[in-house]
Amino acid sequence: MSINDAIAEAGAKAAGKRPYFLDEEVEAVLAITMAVAQELAVSRQRIDTLERLLESKGVLSKSEIESYAPDPAAAIERGLANQEYIARILRIVQQRNEANQTTGDVASEEVGNEIGARE
Repeated sequence: MSINDAIAEAGAKAAGKRPYFLDEEVEAVLAITMAVAQELAVSRQRIDTLERLLESKGVLSKSEIESYAPDPAAAIERGLANQEYIARILRIVQQRNEANQTTGDVASEEVGNEIGARE
């Protein structure tokens, strides 16, 4: 998978216009914050698992893990992973930009209001 494919997939948008329950700007910041929190929680669990397994099997000590410095190839991989991560976190911003370029999408909230008005 290329970096462009990965970023595009990370920012995939559900069909239809996004409904907002709070101020649109507040929701955008909240969505970004929650994406970061989710990514961080998962990362911490995986890192903890790896460190515990490596130490219990006598493969690496905590001091070796903490003093590791990546080689150039690993640094490039980490850089690409960081770009994918940022794309996932800022997905809401990307989706809002795409929504501003799209016409004709109807939010589920608008449909509900219209149906409610008919009754």
